[in-house]
Amino acid sequence: MSTETSFHGLTHLNASGEANMVDVTQKQVTARVARAEGFIRMSEEALTLISEGKHAKGDVFAVARIAGIQAAKKCSDLIPLCHPLMLSKVQIDFDVLPKSNQVRVVSLCKLSGQTGVEMEALTAVSVATLTLFDMCKAVDPKMIIEGIRVLEKQGGKSGDWQA
Repeated sequence: MSTETSFHGLTHLNASGEANMVDVTQKQVTARVARAEGFIRMSEEALTLISEGKHAKGDVFAVARIAGIQAAKKCSDLIPLCHPLMLSKVQIDFDVLPKSNQVRVVSLCKLSGQTGVEMEALTAVSVATLTLFDMCKAVDPKMIIEGIRVLEKQGGKSGDWQA
């Protein structure tokens, strides 16, 4: 039988060590914000094609942006024990870094709710970079996705945090 007490301070495990969706019923509704980033390193040729909009598959950034937004909205379907959230804002931005042949992907997720949006921000960045990989793999199959992390979170009982 499941209890609401955590196991060794891990909130997704109950007192018996079983997987458990955290009960947020009694938590205050507050404004929640999270930003995450990730990088994809690619060949100069691939970076030039997408940054100049000359890739055969069209506007690669537009497709990756939509994929990232959709991913944030589907986070609870992908990550076990995540709460389905009513996101009020998802934004995906791309910074082309020609000196390092990288694209920096940054996500921003917002809502007013009882739980944070860090997982949604991370999922958005992950899927946006995966989409860039998928669309560019014919030009550069050796791309590297790296550095996916939370940059900041705001709101909730634990307060604000920045990397």
